[in-house]
Amino acid sequence: MRVVPLITASLVLVSLYLLVMERDMLLAWAGAEPAQAQAVADAESAADAAAGSELFAVVVERIAERDLESAIVLRGRTAASRSVEVRAETTGTVISQPRQRGSLVAEGDILCEIDPGTRAASLAEAEARLEEASARLAEAEINFNTTTRLSEEGYSAQNRVATAEATLRAARSGVEAAQAGIEAARAEMARLTIAAPFAGVLEVNSAEHGSLLAAGGLCATVIQLDPMLVVGYAAETQIDRLTAGAMAGARLSNGEQVVGQVTFLSRASDPATRTFRVEITVPNPDLAIRDGMSADMLIAATATRGHLVPGSALTINDEGTLGLRLVDATNHTVFAPVTVLRDAPQGFWVSGLPAEADVIVVGQEYVTDGIEVRVTHRGED
Repeated sequence: MRVVPLITASLVLVSLYLLVMERDMLLAWAGAEPAQAQAVADAESAADAAAGSELFAVVVERIAERDLESAIVLRGRTAASRSVEVRAETTGTVISQPRQRGSLVAEGDILCEIDPGTRAASLAEAEARLEEASARLAEAEINFNTTTRLSEEGYSAQNRVATAEATLRAARSGVEAAQAGIEAARAEMARLTIAAPFAGVLEVNSAEHGSLLAAGGLCATVIQLDPMLVVGYAAETQIDRLTAGAMAGARLSNGEQVVGQVTFLSRASDPATRTFRVEITVPNPDLAIRDGMSADMLIAATATRGHLVPGSALTINDEGTLGLRLVDATNHTVFAPVTVLRDAPQGFWVSGLPAEADVIVVGQEYVTDGIEVRVTHRGED
């Protein structure tokens, strides 16, 4: 039973040897001429060459440049347009009744009033010194005029004129000093009344009656809520598309929608996030918008043109550059680097392509630059 497999294997080996090593002899034995065999081999080689030279087929889509949607969406929050801590400029005891937080105040409304103490007496004393200095000035002027006239007529020595002139200058300096003292006393009296610098809302209670305020002590905090700011932060790729004065809107966390304008674009980025501050000013006459509410901002941006390409068409060349493979007029492939502007449901908006580009959308991963391909346009049979 073991002899049959051995005989079969031997016959197979002999047959393979004759087919490979003694092919011409077998063809002659079978009645085929060597020339005919060579012709058959040449035909096979030609068929193989023709198959190897067949062009690689790709699918191309012609994509034209067009305008992107000219709007930028940011996430932000509301903020008071003005906020100031009103502080005392002098020291004293508060004699006014406090205003409660949340109270509306108009520009010039008194927030805190400080006990004048001896300041009124100091003002009266300064006024008395001015009257005294004015009297001395009048006397010095009369003395100077008299001495000068007598000297001109030869009835008085010249040194008496110099003395009278010096006395007059001293009297004038005394009047100026007295006037400065009055102005300082009046300024000190004015510091006793602390008023609201603008119309707004008290964020915290004003200083309590009887409390002692030192110079720099906090009297009250006033915020202005009309108009209101909506503050967001734009990325480096977005900030150049925004301009001051552009129309903008925001949807607040409570569902309210507001419309305003861009009033500020930061020139310096945040060191931590590399984003730029953007401010929208919106009206808030009824003070319904509160400080610190979340908001979705939609800002009109300058028009940008680009190509909307399928995401699957993007590829990377040997240097790691993101781009697309195009087909030129002679059906040769070309790699074009691109910059992604933004994503979209249909793909990606990119820049860096000619106005009209024949983009390879199928087969781009299997071709290299400069080879000729067989082009089929998308949509053709």
